[in-house]
Amino acid sequence: MEAHYRHTPSPVQIIPLSGLPEVTPGDDLAGLLIRAVQQQELVIQPGEVFVVAQKIVSKAEGRLVRLDSVKPSERAKDWAAEYGKDARVVEVVLGETKRIVRMERGVIIAETHHGFVCANAGVDISNVPDGTATLLPENPDHSARMMQQQLASAFGVSVAVIISDTFGRPWREGLVNVALGVAGMTALIDYRGQHDTQGKTLHATVIALADELASAAELVMGKLDRVPAALLQGLTIREGTGSGSDLIRPAERDLFR
Repeated sequence: MEAHYRHTPSPVQIIPLSGLPEVTPGDDLAGLLIRAVQQQELVIQPGEVFVVAQKIVSKAEGRLVRLDSVKPSERAKDWAAEYGKDARVVEVVLGETKRIVRMERGVIIAETHHGFVCANAGVDISNVPDGTATLLPENPDHSARMMQQQLASAFGVSVAVIISDTFGRPWREGLVNVALGVAGMTALIDYRGQHDTQGKTLHATVIALADELASAAELVMGKLDRVPAALLQGLTIREGTGSGSDLIRPAERDLFR
């Protein structure tokens, strides 16, 4: 799950993969990414990382809900009325929820069936047609693996894929992109047992590499620029079998449950 190795610093480029069309259910996302790479005349090197926005993965996989098909429960109606929300959206959120973490002041923080803890269980109504909501992919790691295999085959080199989404953070203002699905790389770098520059043994340092790369890629993807994918070049990422689920802290080690 966690890789033990020293990371060699190197210059990194973050390249937006522009020109992707509006994604619809059934689209071949890997094929669209391959075409974007070819159009930009990029040369893919071993160990490079594709970061793909969750939203287009969900669209391609048909993880869409028409709100006019949703019948809100009394709980959804009551909560929506109290905070001026759409009861249909609240109902969709409740349907995607394994556990309500906090539900107050117009905000729902929920644990999804995957184990992610996030606002609205990942349900989103932005960047989709009116009257529609998107859900998270059913299995982001599987989605990442399928894309990673197609991309590696097309380019003839090992590559990694991260499916990213925007999450809030406890104790910090602002949102960052994190990794939901990971394939072709380790998700974590474990420095425990290694020594710092003063010779002291590290006991607790495990870096969320996949989250860091997802967040970096967002710098060129943005929310308003219609760039739902990016390529990170110049990295020294080793091929690995990590997953997005590696980043979910088990309940027995979570001090805040």
